Formats: sequence, structure tokens, C-alpha cells
Amino acid sequence: MTLKQLMYIDETARRGSITEAAKSLFISQPSLTSAVRALENEMNITIFNRSREGVTLTPEGDRFLGMARQLLEQADLIEETYSGKKNMRRRFSVSSQHYSFAVEAFVRLLKEFGGDEYEFHMRETQTYDIIDDVSHMRSEIGLLYLNPFNETVIRKTLHENGLNFEPLFRADPHVFIGKENPLAEKERIRLEDLAPYPRLTYEQGEHNSYYFSEEILSTAECRKEIIVRDRATLFNLLVGLDGYTICSGVISEELNGPQIIARPLDVDDYMEIGYVLPGGSRPGRLTENYIRYLRELTESLDVSGSSF
Repeated sequence: MTLKQLMYIDETARRGSITEAAKSLFISQPSLTSAVRALENEMNITIFNRSREGVTLTPEGDRFLGMARQLLEQADLIEETYSGKKNMRRRFSVSSQHYSFAVEAFVRLLKEFGGDEYEFHMRETQTYDIIDDVSHMRSEIGLLYLNPFNETVIRKTLHENGLNFEPLFRADPHVFIGKENPLAEKERIRLEDLAPYPRLTYEQGEHNSYYFSEEILSTAECRKEIIVRDRATLFNLLVGLDGYTICSGVISEELNGPQIIARPLDVDDYMEIGYVLPGGSRPGRLTENYIRYLRELTESLDVSGSSF
């Protein structure tokens, strides 16, 4: 196995075509095909499914590529450090629940380390997919929360996938509502106050278990429920329908605007928000700096609900 072979696999996966990858790599199609086949034989796995439409990664290939990209990143870092070459194409991926501080840290990382060429992914996605992305190395880091209700199940799932959880901060539950919602006049909100209003939650796909819900108190009775997939839709519905969602209370006015506010929820519960990493391996430089930005942002947070 060579770094050149790993680079060939990476480019083929990105292009979805042996022909297009060969053009991009300035090699012949037979040479690329031969290199890919040799690596598959050496590793005793099938990395790609082939068809007339192109190539797609097999489940084994998906996991292999995640590890290969980590090696390629480290090789780029070594070359940059010792050869003085600064124009490396940087790649970095985050999978996260819908946290504005995670996006803000991502912005800071990109501004400092993006360089002239980069491919960065910010995946705000479903809870199980966060775990799956990090365990298969599609993302270098994931962000999610634990609380007394979900902790046993989430930690078991993390352990089964070889991941470790590191806490960032603990927050009291808050209600996100629109600035004009009648509940905005209250200093604290009780569960019974929420009964007339629609509850907004994020879809969790095939793993739509209460334990994987992004919102705490997901088992609380609710007569009106709206399930969404993205943050912009949720915020629009909070404002347009006087809806609410229950979360950490951490919000960035700079990123999300002034129309959404947080009010403390009068319940005995908490959210411990943190990041997950693969166990047994040292984070890369971009991951370490992303964690640094996360800590800088969250250490300055007022977790009683103030924005930042």
C-alpha cells in the first residue's frame, strides 16, 4: 500500500468515475484501474462497486477511505511542515446536532486554516448519523449531548462504535421561541405553559428512538408536533407559528438573527454537550484547533441562556 494508491482511491471516490478520476490525476484509465485493483487485492476487500454509471463505495470501502483520508492529511501536514509547501488542499469534516457555537467554531477554523484550497464539510445531521460518520471517519469529530434519559443508550452506542465522549459544558434546559411569542414575556417557562403551542423537533430518520432525539423531554405529551430536518425551517416555524423547541438555550444572534430568544424551562434536568472522537487515535491538527475554538466559545457562554 502506498500513499499514491490512497490518493487514487480518494480521487476516484470523489469523482464517482474511474475515467474522470484518471483525467484529474493525469494518468491512463488502465493504470488507475490496475492500481485500485492491486490495493483491493492487497487489503483483501472490495472498495468500489462498479457499474456502467460509474463507481460507488462499498461499506468496507467507505470505512477504508475514512482511514485513508486521515493518512493523506497527515502526509500533507508533514510535507507542509518540512518542505515549506503551503498550498495543500485542506480537508476537514464535522458532524453535529444543530448548535450555533459548533458553526461559529467551524467558521473560525476555516478563516484561520482554510488556505487557498480546501474542502470543509459542516454536517448538521441526525444523532445516529453523527456517531456513524465519526466511527467510519467520514467526519473527524462529532457533537451531541447526554442527559440522564439518554446517557446509557448513547454511551453504549458510542462504545460499540469505538468512540469517546468529551464534555464541553453543562446547560440547563431552555425553550427557544420567537421574540413575539406570548411566552416571551415570562422569565421562566413551565411545561404546562407550552401546551397550546406546537412543538418543533428534528427528524431522526430510521433511528427515531426517543433516546436519539436532539431535544430533551421528547417523551413529554404534546398535542401539536412539527418535525423538521434543518435549522432554518425550524427557526422560521418558531416565528411564523409561535412554535417552540426545547434545547440548551445557547444561540448566536450573529448567525441566527435577533428574532429567536431563549427562556429557562422550569424542570429538573440538564444537557451535557460535548464532542465525540475515535478512541485510540490522536486527533489531527485541524481537529485539535477546532476543539480549541469550541472550548473558547463555550467557556465564554452563559449557560443560563444568554446568547453569545
